[in-house]
Amino acid sequence: MVTAIQPIADPAPVTTTTRSRSPGTPHACAALLRRDLVLAWRRRGELFLPLLYAVIVTALFPFALGPDPQLLGRIAGGVLLVIVVLAMLPALESMFRADLEDGTLEQWLLAPQPLALLALTRVIAHWLTTVLPLLVVMPLLGALLNLSVKVLPVLMLALLLATPLLALLGAVLSALAAGARRSGILLALMLLPLAVPVVIFAAGAIAAAQSGMPYLAPLTWLAAALVMAIVLAPLACAAALRIAVEA
Repeated sequence: MVTAIQPIADPAPVTTTTRSRSPGTPHACAALLRRDLVLAWRRRGELFLPLLYAVIVTALFPFALGPDPQLLGRIAGGVLLVIVVLAMLPALESMFRADLEDGTLEQWLLAPQPLALLALTRVIAHWLTTVLPLLVVMPLLGALLNLSVKVLPVLMLALLLATPLLALLGAVLSALAAGARRSGILLALMLLPLAVPVVIFAAGAIAAAQSGMPYLAPLTWLAAALVMAIVLAPLACAAALRIAVEA
């Protein structure tokens, strides 16, 4: 008995409508950045803690060292730089932990967008919510420590180069420690050796500006290190996040 061979239907072609269901990488990164900023604003009580810490510590220095304006002005740049670095540390611990616990990182791994770009977007959101408020009040903190007005632009430029670099380095370490509980001290100990060269170059630029010497060389080194970190740190962060999810 011969049966008729039924023709095999052609698979449905992939139309542009089907492809458009997956958002593009810029759209996904913009949506992630907007989500992080909204969540940070809803937790604005935690958002202002680094700012409050920086103001309190800066206000204590004149009481501890005495009201000598020359002494305060001489150490103001280095003190403000260290205060900003220390204020960044507590927020680094929770950069990826909540996403690992609620399964968001698994969705990141399955998403068609590059994981490195999503991690870079998270670092940008972290810098905007944690560091940018500190930079806004930096002129006020500088006035509390009698920082020279001529040195303030150099301090701001050094912080604009140093703080994103530290945030990128901290993101890699935070991704490595995402699966560990109470990793704040461990994260600080791992970040400290990496932060020392950044602090040395930034403080060197500020000290050179205070003494009237050229200060562009240390800032150039910081800019070069920041460019390298923007290229390499998201890739390392993505690899660390894959390990944290699969562990």
